[in-house]
Amino acid sequence: MAGMQNIRTGRHCAFALHAHLVFVTKYRHKVFTDAHLKRMEEIMRAVCEDFECELVEFNGEDNHIHLLVNFPPKVALSKLVNSLKGVSSRRLRQEYPELVRHYWRARRLWSGSYFAGSVGGAPLSIVRQYIEQQNRPL
Repeated sequence: MAGMQNIRTGRHCAFALHAHLVFVTKYRHKVFTDAHLKRMEEIMRAVCEDFECELVEFNGEDNHIHLLVNFPPKVALSKLVNSLKGVSSRRLRQEYPELVRHYWRARRLWSGSYFAGSVGGAPLSIVRQYIEQQNRPL
């Protein structure tokens, strides 16, 4: 494990947890410009820092964004997502008044759903094979 990069340590653990997150706008409306995405990346980075996470990669299009987040085991991904969506929605509404027309019922920018996928490390088939080949005592 010493040779592996990107392994973070906590008090009682070593970890390399990455999640690919995708958020889409409400009704997939085309909302964002490059300026909106640049500001959103800054907001998302700040939220991740508050959760002791690292925003490894960020990009998006006019109606959705992609994030690659490195997070510690103590962070519940659902709470991180809730904060990322809530804070970004609120701050963008304050800083870009022209976006308000895209905020639908209950002033929501984002769809209620999201995609979260675990990424990184060896493919599942390799991990499965490694576990199967352990020297189990008889």
